[in-house]
Amino acid sequence: MHKRTFLKFSALAAATVLSLPLMAHAENATLKVGFVGVTSGPAAAWGISNQRSMEARATWLNELGGVKIGDKTYNIEIVPFDDQKDPKRAIAGMEKMAQDGVHYVVGPNVDDGAAAVRPAAEQNGIMYFPYSFPKALFSPPASNAILSMVANYQSGPAIYKYLMENKGVKKVAFVAANESDPLSQRESGVAAAQALGLDVVSSNVTYQVDTTDFTPVLLPVIQSAPDLLVLSGVSPANAPQLIRSARELGYTGLISTETAQDAAVLKEGAGELAEGFISVGGASTPELASDTMKEFVDRYTKMFGEYNDESNTKVYALEYIIETIKANPAAIDNVDEFKKTIDTFEAPNPFMKGDAKLKYVGMTSFGQKRQISVPLVVNEYKDGKFETLFVGQVD
Repeated sequence: MHKRTFLKFSALAAATVLSLPLMAHAENATLKVGFVGVTSGPAAAWGISNQRSMEARATWLNELGGVKIGDKTYNIEIVPFDDQKDPKRAIAGMEKMAQDGVHYVVGPNVDDGAAAVRPAAEQNGIMYFPYSFPKALFSPPASNAILSMVANYQSGPAIYKYLMENKGVKKVAFVAANESDPLSQRESGVAAAQALGLDVVSSNVTYQVDTTDFTPVLLPVIQSAPDLLVLSGVSPANAPQLIRSARELGYTGLISTETAQDAAVLKEGAGELAEGFISVGGASTPELASDTMKEFVDRYTKMFGEYNDESNTKVYALEYIIETIKANPAAIDNVDEFKKTIDTFEAPNPFMKGDAKLKYVGMTSFGQKRQISVPLVVNEYKDGKFETLFVGQVD
């Protein structure tokens, strides 16, 4: 979506969040929750789904009368900041949150930004919920970041193992943009593939993010004849271009990625050539979705005119923030109190059927609970939309 259109929608959403609910419940206090992430450029789809998910859920909660925390009721106000996928702007965004009295921030969406804001978050008493994978952010002595999705080093092995067992994959090749995030994800993917016994036939080909002709990039990779081509850390804007180029070069094998994608972008950019493309999806499927999740999707769609499957995951961060503070009201302006609550926190999961719980995980990957528990949903692109390939879970 064009940036101007998104800003129009965001302004409308913000007006809805700030005006209507507050008019109806003017006596309520305000809990500000920030978003610092990318909502413009090639990776914009990641941050747009973040911000829209937060705005849609906040509007809904405010319409219901607000959120009861301790002996007070709060309206939720979303404070957004577009970091443009620039670490320096991400730092500026986090410092702005501190100036605005915000203690809880969702984002950033990429590794560089999430790492860059760590000092500002720790110095200003901010807990942040990034969508980035460096283990150092979530492992001791770090303690202010909570991983808000399934990491590539958690999803990659699950995807490769599934494809080995169900699709006969034996040889794999990796392609990555020449940036720290994709290169790091490629490194983790190669290690996981080798540990599973796959033959890694190509893992040193990179491209610049502004590449428009991927034929010379992919030609040597295709010539290595992999059964599976992994697009490590690929952005939603580059994915359809790479898929199209690979297919036009005659590649007939499987293509996958450990990053979430946008079905509408794939349809527009690659069309039928994207059939069978495998990616990590949102943390819900029709079989898992509760009535609350279904209503969230409906509200989001009406609010913004479209829906992104990735928001099935992005809806969770705000919910975890609110429910954890509800469990310990002293955490509303004190992140040390929030941290005390993490290890024992548990609450009903409103977005899944049955008795699923909101809880923190990550002991296996980080040695401490610094990850929200969301299902690992792996999708396959078919007929213009995503279909669930399989569902897993992270410890």
